[in-house]
Amino acid sequence: SAESNMCDLLRINTDRGVMIGDGKSRFSIGGKPIYHFVGTSTFSEYTVMHVGCVAKINPEAPLDKVCVLSCGISTGLGASINVAKPPKGSTVAIFGLGAVGLAAAEGARIAGASRIIGVDLNASRFEEARKFGCTEFVNPKDHTKPVQQVLADMTNGGVDRSVECTGNVNAMIQAFECVHDGWGVAVLVGVPHKDAEFKTHPMNFLNERNLKGTFFGNFKPRTDLPNVVEMYMKKELEVEKFITHSVPFSEINKAFDLMAKG
Repeated sequence: SAESNMCDLLRINTDRGVMIGDGKSRFSIGGKPIYHFVGTSTFSEYTVMHVGCVAKINPEAPLDKVCVLSCGISTGLGASINVAKPPKGSTVAIFGLGAVGLAAAEGARIAGASRIIGVDLNASRFEEARKFGCTEFVNPKDHTKPVQQVLADMTNGGVDRSVECTGNVNAMIQAFECVHDGWGVAVLVGVPHKDAEFKTHPMNFLNERNLKGTFFGNFKPRTDLPNVVEMYMKKELEVEKFITHSVPFSEINKAFDLMAKG
């Protein structure tokens, strides 16, 4: 379908944990099932996958690099390139400068945005984010005004595009309310708490602001992931700069500790 990548068969169901065909797990230990993680179970040396989860990529691509394209980078990159679609010379705000947010900044840079404003509570991320195209930074803790007002003041009424990559519902509302009326587009990428509610004044819509959501950056994994790998192979996309540490499988918990520390 040209309309969407939200395939009924494979849309991510974090509660499923079993194969679609027979409703069973392919792994067990001591007779007890070990459940699959979102249909893939890639934290294992060998795995069994539904054919819909398998994409054939360039055999020359280094797997220890392109593995990071399978979720975070593609999601952020696609949120900018496929969904926000910032015009050349436009202004983009990125909320959250983790891997997904940095990929969204990279997408905005590739699309030709002239100002890319990173918004994050962790100021230590700002210097690194310059490598991904960020030109300015806002730390909400440094301001008494709401962030959406700070951004509107910086940009003569609001940014052209915003991409929210935190999963915090307040940041989602700020990302929507900071875009310019008449044409601004906000894209929500982060996954909110299950009880979160998005509240904004209807006038924000009547003033022709647009709110969009995205799943996996609107990429269709089987057909589009090979193209993202080709972007890397042609040096249009630098994957190496997204990788801060390489940890052996035996020390996987150390990797989670590093992630938790930001």
